[in-house]
Amino acid sequence: MNTTDISPKWLAATPFMDYRHPDVAAFVRAAVGDAASNRDKAVRLYYAVRDRIRYDPYRFSMEPENFRASHTVQQGAAYCVPKALLYAAGLRSLGIPARPGFADVKNHLATERLLKLIGTDLFTWHGYVSLLLDGRWVKATPVFNIEMCERFHVLPLEFDGTRDALMHPYNAHNEKHMEYVCQRGEFDDLPFDEMAADMVRTYPQLVAMAEGRGGDFEHEAIHEE
Repeated sequence: MNTTDISPKWLAATPFMDYRHPDVAAFVRAAVGDAASNRDKAVRLYYAVRDRIRYDPYRFSMEPENFRASHTVQQGAAYCVPKALLYAAGLRSLGIPARPGFADVKNHLATERLLKLIGTDLFTWHGYVSLLLDGRWVKATPVFNIEMCERFHVLPLEFDGTRDALMHPYNAHNEKHMEYVCQRGEFDDLPFDEMAADMVRTYPQLVAMAEGRGGDFEHEAIHEE
């Protein structure tokens, strides 16, 4: 791909992908270390976001500041959308073009309490990242940390920078895990207003919970084993 085809928007800092924030910059530096190539940098950053930021769907919130990459680093835990935005922000800070992408998925292994809370096994606006490496776009999903995968008997999602890393359809026991229902597309920035309107309409109980009633996803996973 000719560099003239690369939109500056795919490298830009935004209010959500605030990679100039010192906490984000420090996180990226620690993750990348002495990696030299863009591929190695992208892979190292992927595993840092996947495993150093704990997956927790009860960190769900419709407050815009909760989607900022800096907030995710500071909290050390988030659900898929903020984790994807942190990864995209870090990639952009390294000069690697990146776009947050979203899909609706069916999650067959969520906890009973979470499924009851949202009223469906359809998870809308599941976040991933599309990044440009070696002249081609690949997709990566730095969502479930290694401890969470072990808890749910889910195969850890690996990324080598050459192939898409999207959620596995089956877990380690050959049970249904994640099913992609539809793609919403890839964007220059988080389409917050559109996403928030869908979330309020689709998950009113989850939105209400975010206003003050939390949960413990890891404890629920242990309890249901």
